[in-house]
Amino acid sequence: MREFELMSENFSHLGRKSVLTSDQIAKPSTILDTFPNPRAGREFVVKFVFPEFTSMCPVTGQPDFATITLEYVPDGLCVEMKSLKLYFLAFRDKGIFYEAVANTVAEDLIGALKPKKLSVVADFAVRGGTAGIVTVRYDSVRGYVNE
Repeated sequence: MREFELMSENFSHLGRKSVLTSDQIAKPSTILDTFPNPRAGREFVVKFVFPEFTSMCPVTGQPDFATITLEYVPDGLCVEMKSLKLYFLAFRDKGIFYEAVANTVAEDLIGALKPKKLSVVADFAVRGGTAGIVTVRYDSVRGYVNE
């Protein structure tokens, strides 16, 4: 238990009740907490799947539902999962197009983590008879890539 207490002192959200402020909702990237890669020097993939992402259509104001899948190969930092969940929650009432969701998530995580590689797949539920999937891939050597 003491190890968790020591570690949680370094995080804004882990081990604490979290209520997002209006500033955090306006700038979700400020919500993200990171921690040192526990196996620096070893390449491994971290994958998070968030099947309950919601945002708002900026034209109709109707809710958009998506599964966001994040995969990254960390370099020096990893993202703390509770802060990532809260980060996604901050999009709930934002009017934002599918393409902007995927690209904003990628940009914010690249800024926070500086990963070796990162992929964001925003798989939006069918609305109006159409499903939308937006994929953003990043490689620290080549930048944004389309493979």
